[in-house]
Amino acid sequence: MKLKLLLACLACSPSSVVLAQTPASDESPLDLGDPIVVTAEFRGTELLDLSGSATVIDAETIEQREAAHIEQILNLAPNVNFSSGASRGRFFQIRGIGARSQFVEPSNASVGLVVDGIDLTGLGGAATTLDIAQVEILRGPQGTLFGANALAGMINMVSASPTEVFSGEMRLRLAERDTREFEGAISGPLGESLGYRMAYSNVRSNGYQDNAFLGIDDNGAIDEQTLRGRLRWQASDSLSIDFGALLLDVDNRYDGFSLDNTRTTLSDELGHDRQETVAGSARLIWQARPALSVEALLSHADADLEYGYDEDWSFDGFCDVFDCVFDAYSSFDNYLRDNRNTTVDLRMLSGEPGAQSWVLGAYYRDQSQSLRRIYTYLENDFLSDFDTENRALYGQYDLPLSESLLLKAGLRYEQRDADYTDSDGAAFDPDEDFWGGRLALEYRSEDGHLFYALASRGYKAGGVNSDSTVPDAQREYATETLWNYELGIKTRLRDGRLDLRTALFFQDRDDIQTQQSLVLPIDGELCPCRFIEYISNATAGQSYGLETEFNWWISPSVQAYGSLGLLDSRFDDFQSFSHVEADPETGQAFDLDGRDLPHAPNYMFSLGAVFRWADHWYLRAEVEGKDAFYFSSRHEERSNAYELFNLRLGYQLGLWEVALWARNLGDETVRVRGFGSFGNDPRKGYAVEPYYQFGEPRTVGLSASYAF
Repeated sequence: MKLKLLLACLACSPSSVVLAQTPASDESPLDLGDPIVVTAEFRGTELLDLSGSATVIDAETIEQREAAHIEQILNLAPNVNFSSGASRGRFFQIRGIGARSQFVEPSNASVGLVVDGIDLTGLGGAATTLDIAQVEILRGPQGTLFGANALAGMINMVSASPTEVFSGEMRLRLAERDTREFEGAISGPLGESLGYRMAYSNVRSNGYQDNAFLGIDDNGAIDEQTLRGRLRWQASDSLSIDFGALLLDVDNRYDGFSLDNTRTTLSDELGHDRQETVAGSARLIWQARPALSVEALLSHADADLEYGYDEDWSFDGFCDVFDCVFDAYSSFDNYLRDNRNTTVDLRMLSGEPGAQSWVLGAYYRDQSQSLRRIYTYLENDFLSDFDTENRALYGQYDLPLSESLLLKAGLRYEQRDADYTDSDGAAFDPDEDFWGGRLALEYRSEDGHLFYALASRGYKAGGVNSDSTVPDAQREYATETLWNYELGIKTRLRDGRLDLRTALFFQDRDDIQTQQSLVLPIDGELCPCRFIEYISNATAGQSYGLETEFNWWISPSVQAYGSLGLLDSRFDDFQSFSHVEADPETGQAFDLDGRDLPHAPNYMFSLGAVFRWADHWYLRAEVEGKDAFYFSSRHEERSNAYELFNLRLGYQLGLWEVALWARNLGDETVRVRGFGSFGNDPRKGYAVEPYYQFGEPRTVGLSASYAF
């Protein structure tokens, strides 16, 4: 569907977002719930007062979506996408910008990920939803707030806080494919000034991939354990310290592709997607004076990741069973990556939100990434180390120009030192300076409507390509910059029962960092092939679109919600020599000028409603959809456009709740990752053809919870 046609239909198109609790019956008064506060900003800011496009997904929505990982809720946020190629969708894109995979190359993220103050950027597998109170998704560059790792935006996940009285909850989910999920949390005081909260989850499932050769139905098994803790100490009336901890143990299987493009593979070696993470944070808030506070945040994450797969998607003796044009091969590719990341953020804040005020801060980040690649066709393991240090100074000044007009100006200056070495003898040590910021003008009408105009600049650090096959001129790639221009309105209508948020945006990118790949035969002219992932700079690109969300309390027993994201993105003047239809030997490039960016669907939408009756019963029904999009700039393969229907029938009685639910009720086949630049089937003579990884099929389950 073309963007112009969708814009013409905007008036009749719905949108989505936070679902706050609604009363149990028509006799009860209309309760709109507490205001939604975005905590990722320098100061906690109500969502309807935020001059920027953002989505907040609350704990009730996470629970009613039966979500164990962030991938199961992201479709509620307009113009936010994800890619898989792993056991989970752990690579995020906002407005068509973001990584889609990671193999040998060290990568710089475009979408920041923070969980309870812990910087987990690039570790999307850690985004489990255990005891998460809300997920905040900020779209557009966060050049002042977060810097180099938030060119496209950021995702901030906040877990539930300690409570003043002892409380807790337990939840059990059972679903098809032997899915068993348990979650539990307890919280309470440890004294007059100390509170705690602990939560644990265990998620197990056979997944939805079979293996005909091994005769198993759990080829994509999920085995995830999360332990989350928070400790809050009110040391004095003016000083509080909040500690957070995360332990994550993921031992998932992964074998997402098959020669026949089905959910059934013939691999003889089981793939895996593992992660062990130990992380923690400490946040200090000191109210030094009535109009001056000091905040300090320290976080550290230690993650060990292992990702491996059967590269041939078949078994030894394959051509003894099937008729093959060429001989088969057998290989396994395994990546062991260690990621250590420490951040320190110190800031001073003066004044109150909406008044004359300022923020001054200093930031430090020290990250080290080491890789060991164990591959059948490598004589020795490939080793690499990539260390970076980031130092930044930032500030923001809010200036009221009148009772209804407020100017906000922010600026960030950042230095980055990098050091890369590997076992092939490559050594790079690029140093860079960046700047980013934002300028926003807010107008608050007498009726309380917020109108804003925003210009912001983001940046993404350059880097290195490790493989010596990449031409010398492309071994290093340049910093990418982005200018974002936005007009928006946030308002509450119909006597406060309808929240509406809409933003129009235009983004102008320079030196776009785009993921490319070379496919080279290892021996002879056909596969087995060597896949060389690398990053290059396209000249420029542009995107524009619309994001709108609403939440409508129609009556005490009916609530509707929705979202709509429209996006038109394109490359400008990009001649690709790695495209499957290019011919580098003759100097013939493939012209990508004007083509959509990868993972940038032209439209996304969601629409849902909750109906409550007879005091205890409720029904949640929703539909979500997404346009087809290109998987890569390397080839022309695309996902499929789809609509998914979800239902949940629940019964609440006191502290108990039981629900029967279904995701993807129509059993739609969804492509979540795709390749189109090589052939892997010896039966077809390794002819180039598309291959797809498929998302979750129809899943029906039962859940029960108890709160105390």
